[in-house]
Formats: sequence, structure tokens, C-alpha cells
Amino acid sequence: MSRIGKKPIAVPAKVEINVDKTDVMVKGPKGQLSATFHPDMVLKIEDGKLLVERPTDERHHRALHGLTRALLANMVAGVSDGFRRTLQIEGVGYRAEVQGKNLVMKLGYSHDVVMEPPDGITFTVPQESRGTVIHIDGIDKQTVGQVAANIRSKRPPEPYLGKGIRYSDEVIRRKAGKAGKK
Repeated sequence: MSRIGKKPIAVPAKVEINVDKTDVMVKGPKGQLSATFHPDMVLKIEDGKLLVERPTDERHHRALHGLTRALLANMVAGVSDGFRRTLQIEGVGYRAEVQGKNLVMKLGYSHDVVMEPPDGITFTVPQESRGTVIHIDGIDKQTVGQVAANIRSKRPPEPYLGKGIRYSDEVIRRKAGKAGKK
């Protein structure tokens, strides 16, 4: 049995969950999320916990069991606490700022790179970071991660000097430059 799938999801007091066969709506203080899951998965709410059960031990059902539970846990965590992804900018003259809702980045190109946030996503650049740290906040884990990946793709870190945009927990393997003449 799936270790992840059989783990019950604790539902905080401030979160409401409505299960209608395969459709699930989760509502909390940060917002509301809804998703449709595979019809074979059985979703139950018992004693303030959300349980996911599978009909058989077939490989397909075992895979869906853990996936469904993980997605539901992310929905509950998102509407109660939210998700944050942090990016760091390294390089001389590279920086970011928030203008209105948009993120404006100077990344060494002849123009500024402007990113518009999708619905439910907010950008923040802490004042003390001097434009070198970007926080991406939202309630949908997948959207937060995708927006962070899109921003990182505008100037990925390079291995020689380490310049570019990287995740705060990412380690860049550095390469040695050219060897001098002997």
C-alpha cells in the first residue's frame, strides 16, 4: 500500500472541504482551489481528516493513490498557509523591482524584462535585498513553481561566473575558466 496515499490529511479548523464524487473544492483564509480527480479514487472526510482510498492494488491505482493524496494535501496547505518560492539574482547590474503588479528585471539585455503575474500570484522584492531577491507567493503550488521557472529561464545561471537567476536553495556547479599558457 502507498505510504503517502494512506496517510490522512489533517484539515485545519479554518479550512472547508466540499467533496462531490470526483470534484473537490477547498476554501480557506488565503483563497479557494478546486480540482477534479480520477473517478476510481474514493475521497472521504472522517473526524476532521481527509482520506483517499483506492479500489484495487493494480499498478495504475497505486500510482493514482499517492498522487491524489499529495495534490489534495497541497491544496489544503495552499489555502491555509500559501506557498513561496524565492529566487536570487547574481551579476553586476542585475536587479529586479515591482512596478504595480508587474516584475521588472534588468538582466544585462538592451531592454528591461517585464513579467506579468497570473491570477493568484504576487511578486515581492524585499527592500533590504537591493533588488537581488524575488519572492513569488500564491496558493497553488504548481503555478508558483511554474512562474518561478519562467522567471529563471529569462537568465539561467551560468557555470563560469555564476551570473543569472537561481533558486535560493539551488547549488551551481562552477567550472574553471581557461587555463593560462605555460
